[in-house]
Amino acid sequence: MKAASVIIPAHDEAGYIGPCLEAVFASDLEGTALQVIVVANGCADKTAQKALDHASSERNLLVIETPQGGKLQALELGDRAAHHGTRIYLDADVIVAPDLISQLVAALALAAPRYASGTPSVARAQSALTRAYARLWQRLPFVAQGVPGFGIFAVNAAGRARWDVWPDIISDDTFVRLHFAPEERLKVPAHYSWPMVEGWHRLVRVRRRQDRGVAEITARFPHLAQNEGRARMGAGDVVRLALQDPIGFAVYGAVSLAVRLPGPGGWVRGR
Repeated sequence: MKAASVIIPAHDEAGYIGPCLEAVFASDLEGTALQVIVVANGCADKTAQKALDHASSERNLLVIETPQGGKLQALELGDRAAHHGTRIYLDADVIVAPDLISQLVAALALAAPRYASGTPSVARAQSALTRAYARLWQRLPFVAQGVPGFGIFAVNAAGRARWDVWPDIISDDTFVRLHFAPEERLKVPAHYSWPMVEGWHRLVRVRRRQDRGVAEITARFPHLAQNEGRARMGAGDVVRLALQDPIGFAVYGAVSLAVRLPGPGGWVRGR
């Protein structure tokens, strides 16, 4: 029988965990046994209770509460509680399409190590600045052609065996993705909705944190760099992007320049 464990780390996500869980439980599972684990870590709100509100006798839902904050520690706790070899790691503010989970499980039904994610759609932002940035960002080869895995990524049992405990790092999605060569990463057509941070200052801070996360992995795990396989953009590609969306190009370029200036790069919610 097909089966998977969905692990959702959640820090102060009372306003988002409900819709996230409802989308998961509304999935067309096609005979897949699903275990859902919410790890409410360091929460000062009612994230755990909001998650428990979605429990029922027909749903295999486990809510773990820990006073210690930190996404990586939450992922570790979720893995320890997982019953199934196929793991789907899902952010608490992501909304999955009804067919995404079943497509991920089917794609990972292999003995060989594999990594998979869906096709991202950036949720409509409130600010015009973020909407412009997101338009351009979604056209980048890394996003449009690759399998970046932000918001949701999954591995089969053989894939999860490629690392032991979760390290204390900034970028969990980059860490996992780089454990797989490009040909081992699978992108399924089903979509998911992922929110982008709002406004100039948050865009710069989060982009700076992302860059530092990649640099951290390169420094601590240099052997993973060989798996990057990121498509490079030529001058013609850059010109086409600029002509297609000059406003988005300008905003994206300005943020890219701003992140090179000194400034804070710590975690920021951005919404």
